[in-house]
Amino acid sequence: MSPASAESAADAPAHARRPFRPALAGIGDEAAPDLGGQLAALARLRWQLLELRTVGGVPVAGMDDGAFARTAERIHAAGVGVVCVASKIGDWSRPVTGDFAVDVRELDVLARRCALLGTRLVRVMSYASGGLPASEWGARARTRLRELALRAEDAGLVLAHENCTGWAGEDAERMLDLVTGVDSPALRLLLDTGNGVAHGYAVPPMLRSLIDLVVHVHVKDAVAGPDGTAEYVLPGAGQAGVVDVLQALAGHGYDGALSIEPHISLRPHEGSGAGQGDGTGFEAHGRALERLLDQVGAETDTAVPHEGGTG
Repeated sequence: MSPASAESAADAPAHARRPFRPALAGIGDEAAPDLGGQLAALARLRWQLLELRTVGGVPVAGMDDGAFARTAERIHAAGVGVVCVASKIGDWSRPVTGDFAVDVRELDVLARRCALLGTRLVRVMSYASGGLPASEWGARARTRLRELALRAEDAGLVLAHENCTGWAGEDAERMLDLVTGVDSPALRLLLDTGNGVAHGYAVPPMLRSLIDLVVHVHVKDAVAGPDGTAEYVLPGAGQAGVVDVLQALAGHGYDGALSIEPHISLRPHEGSGAGQGDGTGFEAHGRALERLLDQVGAETDTAVPHEGGTG
């Protein structure tokens, strides 16, 4: 979608738009390392959707079969749905020069586990460079994600590429190039509202050209420090343009989920607070998001959506 068409969608008469009723979720290990703490934090918010990244510090694909079965059973027993599973595929720990078989094996495991969890979305990135020049880095990243998308399509999954680490992590043109070049319904975009502050770009204008491809949203906010670092704050209190993003999504009729990622004490890519979490801060972020949604006139939906919240 061009910037002009995105603006036209936002300016469309209210009766011509779909209602903005985003399902609300949270990345559980941002609240607590253990599953009980993650579910308790959701219960305090009266939300019913979990984004599953780690339990006890172990990624979903890294759990043994018994631990995963117990995790899935507890989630279902709590009446909670899983909207998305975070993978390590293409993330900061896996350069594009590394062993691709590791990613293929992880996707195979997640295909089976997502079926049991009832979700289709798998968060991915587009690889650290491994020291390669941009052209070769991009070519290898596209080749890998094309193969992974074909496998995901066969498994009924959707890979949601986040604007974070990777060849296409910080540039809208590269994101469009990646998704249109792969040309698979199994590769779409995950928009993180706060990553732009940390990486030095503005997310709201980026969204204009990408909004048709966004299937999942992470909500966090931050202010930039003088040394180039980011200090994470409540949604709406920082420089990420969270309200602008919500308004754009509302105008476009986005029907996916909004998943909070407070980044208070747990920032995996920085090695910060590994295995920790902050339940109080998690709840405060959820309440702040609810207030922002009231401002944009959203009708929030805390029920468990079908198909893992992908609309």
